[in-house]
Amino acid sequence: MPITLEQLNHASLADAAQMLDGLYEHSPWIAEQALAQRPFVSLAALKHAMVVVLEKAGLQAQLALIRAHPELAGKAMVSQTLTAESTHEQTKAGLTNCTPEEFAHIQSLNARYNDKFGFPFILAVRGPRGTGLTKREIIATFERRLNHPVDFERAECLRNIHRIAEIRLNDKFGFEPVLGQQVWDWHEQLARHSDPGFAEQGQLTVTYLTDAHRACAAEIAARMRASGFDEVSIDAVGNVVGRYHGSAPGAPALLTGSHYDTVRNGGKYDGRLGIFVPIACVQQLHAAGRRLPFAFEVVGFAEEEGQRYKATFLGSGALTGHFNPVWLDQQDADGVTMRTAMQNAGLPATLAAIAALRRDPAKYLGFVEVHIEQGPVLNEMDLPLGVVTSINASVRYVCEAIGMASHAGTTPMNRRRDAAAAVAELALYAEQRAGMDGDSVATIGMLQVPGGSINVVPGRCSFSLDLRAPSDAQRDALERDILARLRAIGERRGIGFTSEETMRAAAAPSAADWQTRWERAVAALGVPLHRMPSGAGHDAMKLHEVMPQAMLFVRGQNSGISHNPLESTTCDDMDLCVRAFSHLLEQLAAQGA
Repeated sequence: MPITLEQLNHASLADAAQMLDGLYEHSPWIAEQALAQRPFVSLAALKHAMVVVLEKAGLQAQLALIRAHPELAGKAMVSQTLTAESTHEQTKAGLTNCTPEEFAHIQSLNARYNDKFGFPFILAVRGPRGTGLTKREIIATFERRLNHPVDFERAECLRNIHRIAEIRLNDKFGFEPVLGQQVWDWHEQLARHSDPGFAEQGQLTVTYLTDAHRACAAEIAARMRASGFDEVSIDAVGNVVGRYHGSAPGAPALLTGSHYDTVRNGGKYDGRLGIFVPIACVQQLHAAGRRLPFAFEVVGFAEEEGQRYKATFLGSGALTGHFNPVWLDQQDADGVTMRTAMQNAGLPATLAAIAALRRDPAKYLGFVEVHIEQGPVLNEMDLPLGVVTSINASVRYVCEAIGMASHAGTTPMNRRRDAAAAVAELALYAEQRAGMDGDSVATIGMLQVPGGSINVVPGRCSFSLDLRAPSDAQRDALERDILARLRAIGERRGIGFTSEETMRAAAAPSAADWQTRWERAVAALGVPLHRMPSGAGHDAMKLHEVMPQAMLFVRGQNSGISHNPLESTTCDDMDLCVRAFSHLLEQLAAQGA
């Protein structure tokens, strides 16, 4: 029979420890020490108590725990001396049914890994969904993590150990994160759609108004209808808009959402989590036949990333009345204007239709957004959720350095006008200058020598600049210094520079009352409260210009990496996110909003 929290909280220490036996491999002391924190209000609270115990235990105890784990498809499996829990997990992942070639390859990886790190490779083989990774995924992860530094990999092993314990804890309590599993599955299904050239390589890329983008919009709209939304539409810029009516006609609505476009070869959760989590909340309300005192509007923003056109935050900008008319004449890499792309997608492509999308802030309570963190903080702290205090200010440029192409063999070093070398110098300065602030960041994410050749001094070099800081003033100072250095490098090297600002966003501090609502929602789950700024830009930045906003972050796996195929989160963390969002809705309902 499954254990209940009530039983655990009221049992003797010995009985409670026995209930939790097997969570950590051959290390019952972790659960035993965590039990001193009883009573636990949730499984999440119990899990975090064990995380804290191991963190405070120190390096030697952590290494001992890692070394207590068996190798994957290793000697213990062959000799059938694995614990029952490990046997179940390795069997579920198919490791007990390897081909001779697979087994030999894994053995080779085990040997190389142990030689490098001095401890066995640890992976939660039941994966983020809890149903088991494939052997191919396991081997790919094994190969990738062999390249990590030792300290980094030790921490990654501990994070995987905690994930293993979380899944085992769910099993003991008979808990299944159904809401999170559903949201996880929705992400997987939407990720089927990808632009040509990327889809064939198994990469996820969805840029504005491509066929894949339109397929995503149609699927999100269908998901909204199936979940019980009263009104669903695709608007004049391609935003997918769902509205769930409230019980009080004419009352201000709560607005939420995020974007469904992606960067090139990106991840499945960036933006899309903020669409699917509120859809899951509406599905629950509809299934219960409940109406809130306010309407609930969920928007899947058509564009946020600025990948196909230089029009970042196009989707949310249309709702705030900040659609730039010149965007319609921008061309993509194939020479297709945005106006033509809109017309091909069946959109009106007129400024009048786009202007009509502008929302009246007086008709809204505010805007809230949930988003995968896109960084390592929550992952390193082993916390599933974080409350955002502010979104950093940012500015972007696309630039070009113009020098003189010349023969690489015959042009003396002191006669060169090397455009790429000039940009390289700027990149090093930007890195240094941002580091002086501590919390500013500067990135040259794109750098290209058009028509470059191995034996030609680069005559042109195109590049991007992405500058971010916690406040507008700090961003402006960073921008001013880097652009001044750009001019100085050009003068000294005889290089011309062009620069075009493509995006500028002010810092967006969270509205105090909305941030407090997120904090209450997190606390109600028994999850420790962590407040943090957002270094990434979000649609909430645009809505901040016209109404109060606040955000909730969800932990990412693989050290929190984002804008990358390794971007991931677990169904357990998604489940907590849905529950937090539902709690926020209940707070508003109780306040009679």
